[in-house]
Amino acid sequence: MRHTKVKDLLNSSVTLQEVNAKGWVRTFRNNQFIALNDGSTINNIQCVVDFENTPEETLKRITTGAAVSVTGTLTESQGAGQKYEIKVSHLEILGDSDPEKFPMQPKKHSLEFLRENAHLRVRTNTFGAIMRVRSVLSFAVHNYFQQKGFVYVNTPIITGADAEGAGEMFQVTSLPLDNLPKTEEGNIDYKKDFFGKHTNLTVSGQLEGETFAMALGQIYTFGPTFRAENSNTSRHLAEFWMIEPEVAFNDLDANMDLAEDFIQYVIKYAMDKCPEDLKFLESRLLEEEKSKPQAERSEMSLLEKLNFVLENNFKRVSYTEAIDILRDSTPNKKKKFQYIIDEWGADLQSEHERYLVEKHFKCPVILFDYPAKIKAFYMRLNEDGKTVRAMDILFPGIGEIVGGSQREERFDVLVEKMKTLGIHEEELWWYLDTRRFGSAVHSGFGLGFERLVLFVTGMTNIRDVIPFPRTPMNAEF
Repeated sequence: MRHTKVKDLLNSSVTLQEVNAKGWVRTFRNNQFIALNDGSTINNIQCVVDFENTPEETLKRITTGAAVSVTGTLTESQGAGQKYEIKVSHLEILGDSDPEKFPMQPKKHSLEFLRENAHLRVRTNTFGAIMRVRSVLSFAVHNYFQQKGFVYVNTPIITGADAEGAGEMFQVTSLPLDNLPKTEEGNIDYKKDFFGKHTNLTVSGQLEGETFAMALGQIYTFGPTFRAENSNTSRHLAEFWMIEPEVAFNDLDANMDLAEDFIQYVIKYAMDKCPEDLKFLESRLLEEEKSKPQAERSEMSLLEKLNFVLENNFKRVSYTEAIDILRDSTPNKKKKFQYIIDEWGADLQSEHERYLVEKHFKCPVILFDYPAKIKAFYMRLNEDGKTVRAMDILFPGIGEIVGGSQREERFDVLVEKMKTLGIHEEELWWYLDTRRFGSAVHSGFGLGFERLVLFVTGMTNIRDVIPFPRTPMNAEF
């Protein structure tokens, strides 16, 4: 007999049929009631065992974490809290779980403990919900761009280009580290390496994506990216996933329109497809917030925060205007900000971004026209010569979620900017070709997928929204 998913059993409209379910035991009470979960839903199905006619040896093996197969009759539940239950006629233990050793016992575990057991944490309600939401959001990303006629492009993971110009990259080599070949000058001889040159793991697929946009019109990438930034914070990962659309003939305004529409679409999609998971995550967040001082608690529940993004147009504000607002703000004047804003040109921190969204404008904010000095070389220089056509989208509780820009399409200006920053033309000759042959206005943005999952699930640490986090001094699993 083929087994039926728990989700389908709970949504069934036909009772008194014989069914088979397979899953893992969450709890076993009174030698009679199994709470069974197979990962298809946050909800368990109760399986009622006839303990008087079940061998004692079998009952002892029904422990938290054990994999079981139950066959029986699907009936309307007598107890509160569930619609249906299975009256078990036959039970088989598929895989034992030693209750003395299984870490995921039915009790409250700290998130740090669960990170140390990342291979098993997905068996908890919280992480099951997060990973189902992550999966749905991932599908929504592809759905959105495919419906809009974008071409999905797989950009290289191994690259010789540093798109961000920050130099915080993981090096890729096949050279023997204990006996590195050297040039006559005493430098490492990368000509002897696998690719014959210095290569790294990508920090962004943007530059390669631009070349495809200048032929296919509108493209998007969605793949892993890597930053060797030694930031041990709740917002940074060394390996994460990036979504990067690039669109030919789009200026900055069209780029902002696209980003706003895209974000609202994927959030709405997740809310429509994952109502039970999000309701659970909202309850979890409310419980967590009770332990915080009143001043640190969020003003909105999780679903209110998500609806806040759907129901409010994003406020578009220039960097210069934002600096004036921050400089004159009460927390800045009273030195409550960790980073005091006293001059134009400052790089905004998360506390400033959240102030603008949560306290000042009370809606999502898109900041644009940033100082050229704090932005990447490929962003289009404005006529004032000191700002670039960059934009960042700021969200409540999280700060920056999207960064993008109109790209510098003028060959001479781009070359001049690269010279100023010490980026060699020969390194990016292929990128400059897009400005030599049929250059046009074009724009794009990058969205760190984990930041989006973080926002939608209400989690506060980015390590909890990716299956196996990679952070400084941690590459377990």
